[in-house]
Amino acid sequence: MHRFKQAFIILLTMMLFIVTGCANSSSEETSQTSETNSKNPPDPFGKYEEPVTIQIGQEVDPSDTSLPAGDTPLDNQYTRSVKENLNINVEHHFTASPSNYDQKVSLAIASNDLPDAMIVGPVELRQMYEAGQLEDLTEVYEQYASPAIKRILESTDGLAKKSVTFDGKMMAIPSVQLQADGVHLLWVRQDWLDKLGLKPPKTVEDLEKVAKAFVEQDPDGNGKADTIGLSGPDTNNKLYANFLESTNNLYGFDGIFSAYNAYPGYWLEGEDGKPVYGSTLPETKEALARLRDLYDKGLIDQEMGVREDSGESIISGNSGMFFAPWWMPYGPITDAVNTNPKANWQAYALPLDAEGKYSPHLSTPSSRFVVVRKGYEHPEAAMKMLNNLLANEATFDPSKGGPGFYPLRLVFAPSDETEYSVKALREVLAGTKTAEDFKDKPEYKLLVSDAEKIKTVKLEPYDKLDMQYWDPKADLGAWTRVYALMVGGTPLVDQEMNGVYSLTYAQTKTMESRWVNLKKMEDEIFLKIVMGAAPLDAFDEFVEDWEKQGGKQITKEVAEIAKQ
Repeated sequence: MHRFKQAFIILLTMMLFIVTGCANSSSEETSQTSETNSKNPPDPFGKYEEPVTIQIGQEVDPSDTSLPAGDTPLDNQYTRSVKENLNINVEHHFTASPSNYDQKVSLAIASNDLPDAMIVGPVELRQMYEAGQLEDLTEVYEQYASPAIKRILESTDGLAKKSVTFDGKMMAIPSVQLQADGVHLLWVRQDWLDKLGLKPPKTVEDLEKVAKAFVEQDPDGNGKADTIGLSGPDTNNKLYANFLESTNNLYGFDGIFSAYNAYPGYWLEGEDGKPVYGSTLPETKEALARLRDLYDKGLIDQEMGVREDSGESIISGNSGMFFAPWWMPYGPITDAVNTNPKANWQAYALPLDAEGKYSPHLSTPSSRFVVVRKGYEHPEAAMKMLNNLLANEATFDPSKGGPGFYPLRLVFAPSDETEYSVKALREVLAGTKTAEDFKDKPEYKLLVSDAEKIKTVKLEPYDKLDMQYWDPKADLGAWTRVYALMVGGTPLVDQEMNGVYSLTYAQTKTMESRWVNLKKMEDEIFLKIVMGAAPLDAFDEFVEDWEKQGGKQITKEVAEIAKQ
């Protein structure tokens, strides 16, 4: 429905299917079935001499028809790789569709009828730990995690490990996703700025001036009053990201909120050191007041909240600014450039706050976890499967059964992949490094390919990133990737960030029954305030109602989590 979010999913899939120098360790064997007790040193890729069976819970999408005739969720290119390389047989304890998977996991936990391994979210992880259902994976990780997986977890500065550590024990294997996906940059039509003699807006006041000029001074030169100063969220997106959905919010106002040091949707440490919910704080009310004023002046898209796809106004050339992550060339920007090759979209880590700092909210690096039931004889088998996944996934053909059919598949990407790639490609453009220099970094899955292709689409001078210094027609796919990195990633490297994390990214017990209604109330009243359909003081009523309807109890529960 929302094709630009679909484009991002395609981006993630590409990152998992292009890699250079992947290791295939299928020839390595151990001396006995369980390497845990083997006399040989533990081998992350070691093949069991005798078959090992692992029963899993798996999410299987019945609408996914990508499997070739004869293949099944238990017999496909990936499960055959697991069998051939590791001598592991995968069996199903249960399967569920994507919409029912979490419910099936909850039922398994409640009944204590558990598979040997499965993927869970943060709420289920904590429930299983408190119920004593989890195998301690501390030694399994230390002995059997591949060097590449260890480097990926280390890229989070300890946050990934912290998310699965209870009482000093590592109780699960965490996914790792890009930190850059949680930073919502300001994308601006630089050619419009240049035409009107304007500079990128450093403050919210500057942003208002630029938006006003974009609306009133006909920057597209068509003689019509049809331009939008700042795009807003469509029906598929939100005013801001939140602790449960902390990344990839398109066309929201995350950047304006952070300029007021407001972090609605996040759990923060209050002045007294206790947790507070950002949506209930005065800074959020102040930011809402400013957004309300901008909307009232016609500087924000007047169809925000009801428009089906804000990307269409970017493609058509009507919009001048929007907030979104670094990867937007994978979305509407490529189509916008195809429509108008002179459309010069540039990204900025702006606006700044009153102290001149850029302080965006940041996402959790880990949101899904592989757990192993307590007592399973071969806990290292799950770790080996993850090693095999990272090392070999790029060799599989997604048209013959995509990632949805890969048992225990987690997203593994270095938290700093975007920033690292920008720095590396700068070295390639400067002539101090070549693609060959990065072949020992398989965890940066696209880097070698990026380094090989960047000079095909980047014109000299290499330090200039405006659209006139690119050649998309030379290789549109390569251009999309490296333009996203060099234009969308450069602000993440060059701008000092004072990032703000949420105290938690997981639901508490009371949230399970109350949060849907609380969040709906919040979303509705905030949107009405911005659009002038409710008075600004409705914010104060919201805070009172939020506390009465479960917010106060939830805050106490978050405080308990924060202590751990």
